[in-house]
Amino acid sequence: MKKIFVFALAAACALTACTTNNAAQDEKAEGATNAIGGSDIAYVHAEQVIAECELMKTEGTVLAEKTRKAQESWAKKERSFQAEVAALQEKYEKGLITTRDAQSKQESIQKRAASFQSNTQKEAQTLDEENVVFTNRVQDLVMRAVREVNADGRYKLIVNSNALMDADTTLNITAAVLAKANELYAAEKAE
Repeated sequence: MKKIFVFALAAACALTACTTNNAAQDEKAEGATNAIGGSDIAYVHAEQVIAECELMKTEGTVLAEKTRKAQESWAKKERSFQAEVAALQEKYEKGLITTRDAQSKQESIQKRAASFQSNTQKEAQTLDEENVVFTNRVQDLVMRAVREVNADGRYKLIVNSNALMDADTTLNITAAVLAKANELYAAEKAE
């Protein structure tokens, strides 16, 4: 199967080369040159655009901090419950409280822990939704920036650099996309 695919790909390249060769000869006849910088293919380091855009630096940082604080708060509360249970167990083992009091306090701790767990799940779900919405906003901003950079249609193909094995740096339009993304975000904020 691989051999058939490779053969078909080679044949397609040969056919394309034949038709491209005629087009290239026509261009040379007209005095046109096809420099790499004038290519109709470009690539973008999307992760770089996302990491360096103003949207990520402002709102992304705030959301990350909110998530970090919530997780720290949850962990602190969980440690508090564990310490409370350990202290209760220690008092019971030392005979400092009755079985009935120990059971009553244990039930109270379990009810508070269940309530805490329920609230934590709701908060986590809300944070997850906020993160999804933010991620969608960032991706939309990058896509709009790419479309605006290519508004004149000069590029027939723009790819994410993750898919590249090797490419000439003159095909890199990351800086233009980042500038356009920041411009679009500034306009969004101004509205």
